[in-house]
Amino acid sequence: MLKHISIALLLTALLAAQTHTQPGPPQRRVQGNTITSTSDPAVRIELLNSPVYVGPAYVGSNRWILYGMANCELHAFVQADTRKKVQRLYWIQFESYLPTRPELHHTYDSPRHTQIGGLDFYVDTWVELTSGHIKPDSDVEHIHTLLETHGYKLPSAMMSVRLVHLLDEEKRKELMFIYSEDVASTGHTASELGRGGPAQDQWPKIEQGLVERAKKSIAIYPLSNP
Repeated sequence: MLKHISIALLLTALLAAQTHTQPGPPQRRVQGNTITSTSDPAVRIELLNSPVYVGPAYVGSNRWILYGMANCELHAFVQADTRKKVQRLYWIQFESYLPTRPELHHTYDSPRHTQIGGLDFYVDTWVELTSGHIKPDSDVEHIHTLLETHGYKLPSAMMSVRLVHLLDEEKRKELMFIYSEDVASTGHTASELGRGGPAQDQWPKIEQGLVERAKKSIAIYPLSNP
């Protein structure tokens, strides 16, 4: 009897481990420019057309276990030129820490917040080169691979807004939206806009416009019947 119990426990553990390392296909449904999520959170996310570029066009999705800690599902949309060079990137990610890592909690501390669809979001911004070092198996690597697989090319540098909503009081689940634009649209380079750069004093105004465009590019509605 003990032998059978031990075997059953072992099989259960192996099944749980396999579930955590192989999360399966994406759980959210995409139709046109709309993502429907029935849980974590139960919302409909709609990406709105830019006044400059037609789209955004859906690139695809990816779901994986991030560093053995969190279940991640990302969806990417882009607005690109005729050569498939990305002008604007819309990156939506659903993320939750695994039950096997109960000690982990998100630690966002940005003092800036905004409201979208009645949800509170942390706000962060940055400018960076797209050819810098990318940590293996990171969400950045996954988004780059997804874009490259579909023939899209990133510009040399992008400026980005990250909006993060934490779903639970324990801060273990999040909805993240990253909106990025080609830095070349500002007439400056990333180094010029960065700390100590000759255009650093122009960044606050550029950043303000970037955040406003990010907020206007997305609408979030609760699902009445998830």
